[in-house]
Amino acid sequence: MLSVCAEEARVEAELVGGLLSCPSCRGVLGPWGRARERVLRCSWGDRLLRPRRARCRGCLGTHVLLPDLCLLRRQDEVSVIGQAIEAKVAGVAYRRIAVRLGVHADTVRGWLRRFCERAGVVRAHFTRWAVALDPEIGPMLPAGSGIADALEAIAVAVRAWVLRFGPGDPWRIACRLSGGGLLATRAPA
Repeated sequence: MLSVCAEEARVEAELVGGLLSCPSCRGVLGPWGRARERVLRCSWGDRLLRPRRARCRGCLGTHVLLPDLCLLRRQDEVSVIGQAIEAKVAGVAYRRIAVRLGVHADTVRGWLRRFCERAGVVRAHFTRWAVALDPEIGPMLPAGSGIADALEAIAVAVRAWVLRFGPGDPWRIACRLSGGGLLATRAPA
């Protein structure tokens, strides 16, 4: 799985031009059909999504090119999940977050539980990204809790990305930096 830009034409051009590299061996990726169609629940409504697949010319492994709108194994848009995380850090209960976002309460509870479980790993991952993107960055001060610290690390890494590459949606940038694995069962790559 490789997190890429949500613009299909741009991804296709990069794929055909040999500009995407394999996450396993760093070989060149080439076109290899499409993954199964799925529904992505977005803040503006449902969107049908059929991600591109790619095959490495070196190791012959195949990868799904997942748009930065969504996280691995999640049906909801990353920005919606991000809003839930932000509300949780602000002290809002998961049921109220679910009502606000129009998502089932158990779904929101699952996102927040996973984020809380992985807060230390997420904080470390995004701190490394922040330092890689801006080596002169100062220390990150504790934000008050594990999940607040993780959210702060995400914000600092996203800010470093924006300063280096230009503006973008913060949660889509976070998705790219985590390789889509922000709420995955394993550590982000």
